[in-house]
Amino acid sequence: MRFPIRTILSNNESKQTATLGTLEFSLLYDQENNALHCTINKAKGLKPMDHNGLSDPYVKLHLLPGASKANKLRTKTLHNTLNPVWSETLTYYGITDEDMVRKTLRISVCDEDKFRHNEFIGETRIPLKKLKPNQIKNFNNCLEKQLPVNKTEDKSLEERGRIMISLKYNTQKSCLVVGIIRCAHLAAMDANGFSDPYVKTYLKPDENKKSKHKTAVKKKTLNPEFNEEFCYDIKYADLTKKTLEVTVWDYDIGKSNDFIGGVSLGINANGERLKHWFDCLKNKDKKIERWHTLTNELPGSLND
Repeated sequence: MRFPIRTILSNNESKQTATLGTLEFSLLYDQENNALHCTINKAKGLKPMDHNGLSDPYVKLHLLPGASKANKLRTKTLHNTLNPVWSETLTYYGITDEDMVRKTLRISVCDEDKFRHNEFIGETRIPLKKLKPNQIKNFNNCLEKQLPVNKTEDKSLEERGRIMISLKYNTQKSCLVVGIIRCAHLAAMDANGFSDPYVKTYLKPDENKKSKHKTAVKKKTLNPEFNEEFCYDIKYADLTKKTLEVTVWDYDIGKSNDFIGGVSLGINANGERLKHWFDCLKNKDKKIERWHTLTNELPGSLND
């Protein structure tokens, strides 16, 4: 007698889940470029949220643990449909092998409402450790009711973010070319949950205090793209005595700018920061790009 009862229960549960709809998507971890590509294909049989029996669905992504505004991505909204087809790829940059072991991707489908709060339809969560590097994995998941967020994930708010830096020693011009490419998942410093970030670079020691370079300010973003390069005239042999200090700041009008995070590259650094410097020294005239994790310690005795 027990066996059919169990079958009935599981059928009821699957019907309940199915009423929220299903979502087709694929994930790809591009290990070489530290990028996670999330292709949102389509949903089927979404729960109707509007008076007309339809919905205006969109999909939003969060990486957990992580500050939600720093790593939220979303698709466009499709109107008046329960079977939307997005075919849209959203990309997280600055994703490391460590992230792939410890983070989970939360995918939520929501209904956009112009006059009220947007409504939650359903979600699915994928532990990133399920993915193999450089292999596309396809999913067709039933959406579930909203799952509670683990309170320990609040610790992630201490994360300062990541920065992508390129280094190249130009032998023709006898200069070090420092590229500030982009930042990802920066800490939010403003009341609106965002920052107005810019980046400063120093080559130290700097007796004449002429080594400071500064990027443009990017407004209201935690994932700014800078794509700026700075040149330091320096003999190749002198690079072994220098430290490159890179700091990220939040621009504020009328008060002191807030320090977001920093990183130091050079002979006295360690780990990836030292390896990046050595790779630059070993490969003259070749641009070497790396992601680095920002720390909340101000390098040296810098102030803004």
